[in-house]
Amino acid sequence: MSDTFIPGTTAGTPTVNPIGVTTQESLSPSMKTFYTKALLENAREDIIFSQFGKKQALHGGRVEWRKFNTFEKALTPLEEGVIPTGEQFGMDTIEAVATQHGSYTALSDRIQLESYDDILYGASEEMGAAMASTFDILTRNALIGGNSVMYAPKIGADGSETEVTSRSSVTSQCLMTPKVVNRAATWLKKNKAPKIDGYYVAIIHPSVALDLRQSEEWQQFHQYSDASAIFKGEIGTLHGVRFVESPEAKVYKNDGTCVYLTLFMGRDAFGILDIDGEGQEMIIKSCAEVGGPLEQFGTVGYKFCHGAKILYQERLLRVESGSSLGGEDDEN
Repeated sequence: MSDTFIPGTTAGTPTVNPIGVTTQESLSPSMKTFYTKALLENAREDIIFSQFGKKQALHGGRVEWRKFNTFEKALTPLEEGVIPTGEQFGMDTIEAVATQHGSYTALSDRIQLESYDDILYGASEEMGAAMASTFDILTRNALIGGNSVMYAPKIGADGSETEVTSRSSVTSQCLMTPKVVNRAATWLKKNKAPKIDGYYVAIIHPSVALDLRQSEEWQQFHQYSDASAIFKGEIGTLHGVRFVESPEAKVYKNDGTCVYLTLFMGRDAFGILDIDGEGQEMIIKSCAEVGGPLEQFGTVGYKFCHGAKILYQERLLRVESGSSLGGEDDEN
């Protein structure tokens, strides 16, 4: 990684004050509000994984979700005049400890005065993008450890399939195909996973999406389909599954070949800390506030609390596959 940085900014942590903003002697409250609102909205537009979680507020450093129990089918006929035994109604509680994350950049007082560009807005915009990416990856990491996994079979040159039973056996010939999608959707149906706005959802890496979209079945379906996207990042539907594309979908390296994790899910498969509560905060400090004795620097930064937990293992399926681009991507 290069150690170069924009002149007038601080690299690393200042020895006295961990700060540095591109501003004049002060920054008005209205301008702070403008930058903060604009960047929070932009950051939320880049959040893909977290949009499908069951949202919950933060309480005392923890996030708590409640799962109501299900009832057995009443298949036994009632007897005349006999009161049947009732079932108890209860719930399970699932907790996650919220963690706090954040970063900042320090900008000197002179860089804004001497720059043609709006350095403060640029720094805020990039911080917003970093915040969204960090938040989403934390959510992704909480989901990829689920109990249910399916491996895409290896496709031979003649179209034959060879079963794959472990991540170490996944190759670039183990493609995401319409048949694999159908199997994943069937798995969710058999587990009675409720749908999200009438569909299941799969979060897929662009390299895996490329192979799927080049399949004849995908192209034929979308040639006559006029279904409009309803989720951020959505690229299309197949077999009752809406596909949402994200470059943050997990990628592992397996002897130089990438293994991609596509998450198929039903409604409320996982819980997420509500980002409109304790979730995200942009913090902009002027030189006058934190710039030291001579007001020489200020800061642009962010912090947020995060908590995510799988609520229903039977509503979340991880499909591991390769891609025709499997030699090009990096582990993330």
